[in-house]
Amino acid sequence: MSGHTLTPSRPEGHIEDFIAGLPKAELHVHHVGSASPRIVAQLAARHPGTVPADEAALADFFVFTDFPHFIRTYLSVVDLVRTAEDVRLLTYEVARDMAASQIRYAELTVTPSISVSDQLPLPAFLEAIEDARVSAARDFDVELAWIFDIPADFGLPAAEVTASAALDQDVPGLVGFGIGGSEIGFPRSMFRDQFDRTRAAGLHSVVHAGETSGPETVWDAVLNLGAERIEHGVTSLADPRLVEHLVEHRIVLDVCPTSNVALGVVPDLDAHPLPALVAAGLLVTINTDDPPMFGTDLNREYGIAARLLDLDADGVADLARAAVDASFAPATSKAALREEISAYVARSGSTSAAGASGR
Repeated sequence: MSGHTLTPSRPEGHIEDFIAGLPKAELHVHHVGSASPRIVAQLAARHPGTVPADEAALADFFVFTDFPHFIRTYLSVVDLVRTAEDVRLLTYEVARDMAASQIRYAELTVTPSISVSDQLPLPAFLEAIEDARVSAARDFDVELAWIFDIPADFGLPAAEVTASAALDQDVPGLVGFGIGGSEIGFPRSMFRDQFDRTRAAGLHSVVHAGETSGPETVWDAVLNLGAERIEHGVTSLADPRLVEHLVEHRIVLDVCPTSNVALGVVPDLDAHPLPALVAAGLLVTINTDDPPMFGTDLNREYGIAARLLDLDADGVADLARAAVDASFAPATSKAALREEISAYVARSGSTSAAGASGR
């Protein structure tokens, strides 16, 4: 992708309107981390504890001092998801919010091992997300897919639970296997056995790396786990040989600008390495990570990318196409979404983007 100069037919003041109607795919977004303040407050009222049951108070609750603080906060929200109905409500409402950003396809990172319990056994959890997946397609025209994710901080026992959920259960919509959580102290190679088995079963490898650690974690993910996409990967530029490898093998970085600022990975958006990543020839997609926790949504992240990369509407549409191409969606879904993006651009082409409609 290269930078674009804004054209007179799509003035800069209207790029946000163009983005708002643009059909999109999202690839790096977490299941529980996508629960809106409204849903978190509703769950907190059901299960009183440390999480405020008040939407306004959640704004302060979701201010993070560092990555470990974020993990603790995230897990406190996970603790609110205790029943199959909680899972179904959360998942369905996440799809509703995605539809508001014109997201047509999303690969949600799901971490079953930290949600299942005696009260919420794995079959009930899986039945709830499947019910929500079917309902989201019917009610919101949002196609959900799953990436089952090992929480690195919980070690090999959690990895085995995650692998079992992926391999021993019938999970419609499951496309990938990943790792999230802390990078430092948890080499990605410690989970190689689980990745070998899930990759052999046909699941794609998607690994969090190069966020709070350096290029060595990305190397670990690529060489030992066969990562096809790297979640974040923003520290990769520190190793030119790694950049060459990622470019040569077309390994995609699923980048989340606001998340990187909120967690102190970069000091501010103007310092974000996104332009340098693109200039180096790396394939990137734009995503939200945990949108309500970071006070963002995918439209805002596209607007940030448009500013940092100096993109006009055609360039922003290229970002949307890049996400479709990097996804693990069925070929028919990819073709349909690419066609919808092109049709939207064509409708918007001779008028200002402010007059464009999304659906």
